[in-house]
Amino acid sequence: MPADRPVALDEYPIHQAPLSMKHVVSGDRNAYDRCIFHVFDHAGRAVLILGLGVYPNAGVIDAYATLRIGDELLAVRASDALGDDRMNLSVGPLSITVDVPLKQLTLRCAADPADPHGLSCDITWTAEFPAVWEPHHVQRRGDRLMLEGRRFVQAGQVTGTIRAKGEEFTLTPGEWTGTRDRSWGVRPIPGEEGGRAAEEYRPEGFHWLWIPVRFEDRFVMVIAQEDADGHRTLNEAVQVFPEGSGRHDVQLGWPHTEIRYRPGSRHPERAVVHLTDPSRKPLELGVEILNSSPLAVGAGYPPAGDWQHGTWQGRGWSDRRVYDLSDPAAHPMAAFGVTDHSARFILDGRIGHGIFEHGSFGRHDPSGFADYSSVAQ
Repeated sequence: MPADRPVALDEYPIHQAPLSMKHVVSGDRNAYDRCIFHVFDHAGRAVLILGLGVYPNAGVIDAYATLRIGDELLAVRASDALGDDRMNLSVGPLSITVDVPLKQLTLRCAADPADPHGLSCDITWTAEFPAVWEPHHVQRRGDRLMLEGRRFVQAGQVTGTIRAKGEEFTLTPGEWTGTRDRSWGVRPIPGEEGGRAAEEYRPEGFHWLWIPVRFEDRFVMVIAQEDADGHRTLNEAVQVFPEGSGRHDVQLGWPHTEIRYRPGSRHPERAVVHLTDPSRKPLELGVEILNSSPLAVGAGYPPAGDWQHGTWQGRGWSDRRVYDLSDPAAHPMAAFGVTDHSARFILDGRIGHGIFEHGSFGRHDPSGFADYSSVAQ
């Protein structure tokens, strides 16, 4: 076993505990630190999702990129043993470079020489609004802490190129938008038996909305998480303005959402998010879905069957796949995972673009879903 030695980050006065920066305070195997980026055009042709995660107590680093175009989803995934250089955010063909913290990042997916029509990208992500904290996220199942995360979200513009299937997308401001989320803490990774908590505290239902929206002059963030009976366990609605604008963040009340689903499914097509300004004036955030990318297909989110985040795949593992999404029955578990929808939004006459992330499983009384088999009529 190699000696435990200091790492480069230990040179800086940034420690929060009497530990090397290579170690996290929690000994929980599910400790994580990761990010996700969404890059999408305003016409609904393409949705690129790219993310990278570190799992210190599992000794794993992994990353993924998926591109939804037409009825196909192209995926690139990579995983490796976690090294000591935590500033090196790269694994296999995927990398994230922090050019200016909280301001500018570079996202890359290298091309596969054996597949000139496969997915690759080189993107500069530039913030247009300050990063804003999301509510502290805690979930327990019985007495077992399942999830605790510190999170921030941000919106900006993207430039660069995406290449796939012989086509090149040129990312230009005004036609493309970028959003991102950073989170760290404890979050379940596969490989642990559920025990009593899983046996005696089976959730009847779960309803989730995560909605970052970029307008020309403001950024709106809405979060709502509800149990089967509609009890709200996580809630946020905030309006953020550019730095230097002289305007402060504004809370937008307790959001309530009306969703029109595609009949025979829980796939949203349109929605209205009811908000309230500080003077208690009602505001409506209109939502029109443009394109959809299920995170359980290609991106490694549960209940994906072929690969999930934090799982040990061996050293130097990488994988490229193309999924056919034309037949939902071909990916039956995707409906029990979260889906990221690029969308056009309207708020008080302003048009914006963002992500309508939605997951609804099992019973949800406010939506009229009685159990896991229930769908919209």
